Amino acid sequence: MQRPKLRDNQGKGPFELYPLGQISDTTIYKIAKWMTYHFAIGKSDINGEDWGDIFAKSIDGEHLGKPMGLADVVYEGMAWSVKSVKIENPHKVKKIRVISGRCSPDYSYGISDPHEDVAQTGAAVLAIWNERINIAKERYEPLRTSVLVRNFNNMEFTLFEHETLRYNIKDFVWTENKKGNLEGNDIATGTHMFTWQPHGSQFTILYDLPLSVRRFRVKRPPVFDFENMIKEIGFDKSWVTIL
Repeated sequence: MQRPKLRDNQGKGPFELYPLGQISDTTIYKIAKWMTYHFAIGKSDINGEDWGDIFAKSIDGEHLGKPMGLADVVYEGMAWSVKSVKIENPHKVKKIRVISGRCSPDYSYGISDPHEDVAQTGAAVLAIWNERINIAKERYEPLRTSVLVRNFNNMEFTLFEHETLRYNIKDFVWTENKKGNLEGNDIATGTHMFTWQPHGSQFTILYDLPLSVRRFRVKRPPVFDFENMIKEIGFDKSWVTIL
C-alpha cells in the first residue's frame, strides 16, 4: 500500500545522496584513488571490509563497525549494504551471485532439520532476510545494495546498485539441488533467485546487472618500498616502548 498523502509531509521525503545507480564520475575517481592506495601499500586484493571503508570514504559516509540490519555504510538518512565479488572478467559479467549474509532457520525458528520441509525452510530464510531489512529501514531510507565486482590483478572493476528489497515469500518456490543446497525460484518466471546452504547457513542472491552499471579500470601503481616508506615517516626505535 502506498504511503498516504498528508498535509504535513508535503515537500518532504527520504534523503538521497544521488539517484539510484547514478554514481558520479567524481565518486568513481575517489574509489579509484583508494584502490590505487591499497595496491601501492602491497595489498594483492581487497576484502569486504576494505570495500566498505573505500566506499564510505568516497561518499564521505560512515562505515559502521556493527551493521544495523543490512546497513553497512551510512550517509545522513540513507544506507547501503556493501558487497564485493571477485571474478575473472568484471567488464563482461551480466549476472552475479552475491553472498548476502547468514540466515539460520534453526536459530530463528527452531528448524533443526532444514531438509524435512524445504518450503518451510525457504520461507524462513526469506523471513529472516526481510526482518534484517526492517531493522535497517527503522533508521535509514532509502536502503540500497552496492556491489563491487573486482579483479585486483588487472585492476578492472564493475560497480552497480539495487534497491534492497523485501521479498514476498509466496512468490518463490524452493527445491533441493544435488549438493543438498536449497534454491529459490520465482514462481512466475522460473528464474533462479536465491541459494541457501544448510552448512553454514549462507544465503546467496543472484542479481542481473542493471543498465546503470559503472565499469572502470585503474592503472596499476608501483608498490611502495617498505624500507623507504619507514624512512619517509621517520620511524626509529624511540617509537617503541617495550614493557
